[in-house]
Amino acid sequence: MSGTCVIGLQWGDEAKGKLVDLLAPRFDLVVRYQGGANAGHTVVAGDETYKLHHIPSGILHAGVQNLITPGVVINPATMLDEIDALAARGVDCRKNLRISERAHLVMPWHRLEDATINATEVRGESIGTTNRGIGPCYRDKVGRTHAIRMADLNQECRDDRIRTVAQQKVQMLKGLGATEEDLAEIAPDNVVALAASWAERLDGMIGDTTDFLLDEAEANRRILFEGAQGALLDIDHGTYPFVTSSNSSGVGVCAGAGVPPKHINTVIGVCKAYSTRVGGGPFPTELHDSIGDRIRELGNEFGTTTGRPRRCGWFDAVAVRYTARLSGVTRLALMMMDVLAHLDELKVCVAYELDGKRIDRVPSHAEELRRCKPILETMPGWKSPVDDVRKFDEFPAGALDYVRWIEELVGVPVGILSVGPDRAQTIFTDSSSGLALASAD
Repeated sequence: MSGTCVIGLQWGDEAKGKLVDLLAPRFDLVVRYQGGANAGHTVVAGDETYKLHHIPSGILHAGVQNLITPGVVINPATMLDEIDALAARGVDCRKNLRISERAHLVMPWHRLEDATINATEVRGESIGTTNRGIGPCYRDKVGRTHAIRMADLNQECRDDRIRTVAQQKVQMLKGLGATEEDLAEIAPDNVVALAASWAERLDGMIGDTTDFLLDEAEANRRILFEGAQGALLDIDHGTYPFVTSSNSSGVGVCAGAGVPPKHINTVIGVCKAYSTRVGGGPFPTELHDSIGDRIRELGNEFGTTTGRPRRCGWFDAVAVRYTARLSGVTRLALMMMDVLAHLDELKVCVAYELDGKRIDRVPSHAEELRRCKPILETMPGWKSPVDDVRKFDEFPAGALDYVRWIEELVGVPVGILSVGPDRAQTIFTDSSSGLALASAD
């Protein structure tokens, strides 16, 4: 039993990247297993801030092997830009990054499809796509006919498969009204030349991660699985259709990484001490007032990938209890506790009111969830800064009461607390001593 998963339990942006970076030195491998460059993980190390999109958050630790497995869709141009940016800061990805040859590629036409085919709304509301071609790439992956994988970057496939798909995509997008400039970008000769440049620069990093990861798991190596987005955005189990294009809850780990469940024994569910969401979709606890604005300001709630302001609201225990059960969470990581230290009063959603009836579940239909009114309970704020807290027993009594309240409502103990963006601003509670990741150093 060698695996630990870090899963976001809300609508993404829960500070998973910080936690993975912090835990990475205790593991032999860090595995990114789903999503694409629509994921943005921010890591703060001292005075340095790193914003990672494709590259696993363990890349800053030279002794840790980082894998990108088949469940991820990769934009090679974006990945190479990220690799170059890290190299300029002294981080050489070629030493400890391995990319699955089974991973599918976000091609230039996928971005154009996002801007044309996907430029629709549901009931007048955007589904929240980042317009990076992630959804169209997953659609082609499932459709198979037009899918391109890392393995297809070899010369024979470039001259055959990639050229053929490019020809077909030109005709499809021409019929959808793409501009001549856009069509020139995806012209077969141009795409084949681009693919050749990707193959040259990524040479030595592409391989079969599935057998490699199975060998490592069977050798009882310590593996940390890094989730992207959040469980409420899961394509099958989230607030559909306002979701991402992959299984972003805990149920997606095995399929995306290529390992059976027996190799996973610890699941850390990451959530903020309040709630945020980017883009459209129902959000029962959303605040449309000065408190919501204050939370956004204090928490710097703007997207890592898009820069979009995040919608902010109170902690939704109904939603987090659901995603914790769905993902098999064994410990909670409660992040951004420092933000709540500035508020006079704190509220938590303990149930919903749907069409006059009290319910304690998340409706499967987005329109039902949109009609849900949060049933909120209140406690006084602790009104004392926690940025400098380094031990669990140093928290103000009110903060400890809030943590215990969350534990009771979600049904999972809190093992980790965060009071700021820096690595040092992370506290492991006494209850986390049983975690596979061990107690804090």
